[in-house]
Amino acid sequence: MMIAVYILAGIVGLFLLLALIAPKSYDVSRSIEINRSTSDVFDYLKYVKNQDNWSPWKKKDPNMKQTFTGTDGQVGFVSRWEGNKHVGVGEQEIKSIDDVNKIIKTELRFLKPWKSVSDAYINADAAGDGKTKVVWGFSGKHPIPANIFMLFMNMDKAVGKDFDEGLAELKGILES
Repeated sequence: MMIAVYILAGIVGLFLLLALIAPKSYDVSRSIEINRSTSDVFDYLKYVKNQDNWSPWKKKDPNMKQTFTGTDGQVGFVSRWEGNKHVGVGEQEIKSIDDVNKIIKTELRFLKPWKSVSDAYINADAAGDGKTKVVWGFSGKHPIPANIFMLFMNMDKAVGKDFDEGLAELKGILES
């Protein structure tokens, strides 16, 4: 009987230790330089529906169901999707648009395959010579004990490749 208690205490102790040392937040971003004016790039980016043209997730499920609420390009606009196992179910809401600093902030709410909320952003900065540097990223927190899974999954590797692919597609669209 005591052996079972020690084993159980060891498992609980290991679980608590892993929860304490595992990452509790993430921040993934990628950037690309586009040969187009900052205002042109920003005007394109602030419309969430335009993401269908360059988003890697739209390619992973071109038949995903989408619904929209509000006016695209304005705070409060919500894009909802329901797709295959590669894109899941969720929604993206425009939380702020800063026309001066050229930043669009959205909230990503993933509902399936697991629930999570992330803060996403797209920033368009002048890069000189009529070029624009676009930074696309998102960040969030992993609550305990879900953060333990992050010991075995690298968010940067998991999402970074998709960001690179999407930005390359965006560059192709805006430079053509």
